[in-house]
Parts: sequence; structure tokens; C-alpha cells
Amino acid sequence: MIYAPELRAQRAQPAVARDTRPVQATAPVYQPEFEAEVIEVAARQQDSAPGYGGGFIEFLFTGRGDPNMVQRPAGSTWGAQSSRSTANDPRWNRSGGYDSRASSGLDPRYERQFVDYSGPHGPGTVVVDSQNRFLFLVQSGGKAIRYGVGVGRPGFEWRGVKEITAKREWPDWRPPAEMLKRRPDLPEYMAGGPANPLGARAMYLGSSMYRIHGSNEPETIGQAVSSGCIRMRNEDVIDLYERVKVGTKVVVM
Repeated sequence: MIYAPELRAQRAQPAVARDTRPVQATAPVYQPEFEAEVIEVAARQQDSAPGYGGGFIEFLFTGRGDPNMVQRPAGSTWGAQSSRSTANDPRWNRSGGYDSRASSGLDPRYERQFVDYSGPHGPGTVVVDSQNRFLFLVQSGGKAIRYGVGVGRPGFEWRGVKEITAKREWPDWRPPAEMLKRRPDLPEYMAGGPANPLGARAMYLGSSMYRIHGSNEPETIGQAVSSGCIRMRNEDVIDLYERVKVGTKVVVM
């Protein structure tokens, strides 16, 4: 017979009691990825684009505007991280988003509303009343949707008939070559997103540099402060963008 003391010691050990109760699984806690992504992108945009607002485009065009505007070296980019993935969410209201609560200080006259319309323009036409700071999207039956807008400041007003030649969601902005030649300190590129002064949507008018676009400064609606573009609240420009198409006639009066 083989003597194996270690085996006998193992056999002598008392049995360990086992818990035979059923295991209850714990449901995983859902953490939406969207909010974390939004906060991260918003932080990047704000850090990389100080001082953006309705006056930024005017500063680029004229050299006048925010005296505290930070200048970047020639060839630099601003906000190169695109925020389309976050900005597309309708809940967005950070840094000039389009939750109407973010623009609660707006004069009630400039809130979007249906109104009577007796002008000469047919349904589907966009009519900009520069003097009164309104944009009308003409409907059938003598009606129109009226939006409040900001228009060109003195010396930058214009009148005429254009058509929408392109539409962009969260548009990027690239200064034209002639502007970069005059102002080599300007960025060559600004990524679309909440920090971009073109806002949530842009509709390009003819072959000009003029646009109907959103704004991250809704308090400027109802004022003549732009360099000729027609600016709207982000929630309003999104609404208009969904209602018009390329080829839509735009009358600026």
C-alpha cells in the first residue's frame, strides 16, 4: 500500500458550504454617450474659438468689431474639430444652440408666427423686409410665415432678387483668397458647429457672398449689424431650411 499523507490531509479537510441560492443579475445602468460627447466638443469649440459671435464676421470683413478679438498666425484653423455629430441633436442649446429658451430675451415681434400677407409675391417666395427686420416665407391663401432677422448695418445694406443656390447644415467657413490677402492673420478655416457665427444652417444666395444663416447671438435679431447677410435665430433658420429648396426665389427689399 502506498503511503500518501498529503492525500489523507486533503480528505480530512471539512467540506466548504456552497451557496445554492439563485444569483440575481443586476441590470446594467444606461449612460447615454451623447451628453459626454456634446460637453467634450463644446469645450473644444469654446477653447479654440474665443470671442465668436455676431460681430466676428464683421470683424473679418472690415477690421472693425470686437477689440478683444484674439488673432491667430496666418494659415491657422479655428475649431477644426467638427461638431456635426452633436449639433444635429435637437436638444442642443449650448453656446448659442437652438433651444428657444436660449433666446428668451427676444422681442416678441420677432418670434416666428403665421401672419396675413397681401404682397405681390407667390407662394414659396422668401421676402426680406430689411427696414422692419422681417423675413416672410409666402404661403398660399394670403398667409406667410414671418421670422425676425438681423440685416446689414449702414453701408452694408443691399436690395435685389436672388435665388438659393446651395444649402448647408452647420456650415464651415473659409475666408476667400482676396480677404486672406488683405488680412493674412485670419484663419483659413472655421469648422461648423455651435461656436461658428454662421450658426446651424446657411442658404447661399446666388453667386454672392451673402447668405441667410443662423446666429450664435440671438439677441442681435431685429438689428442692423451684419455685413449684408440675413441672420436668424438657429431654431428659425432650421425651420426655414426645411421648408425651402435650392432654386427658391429670395427678394430683399
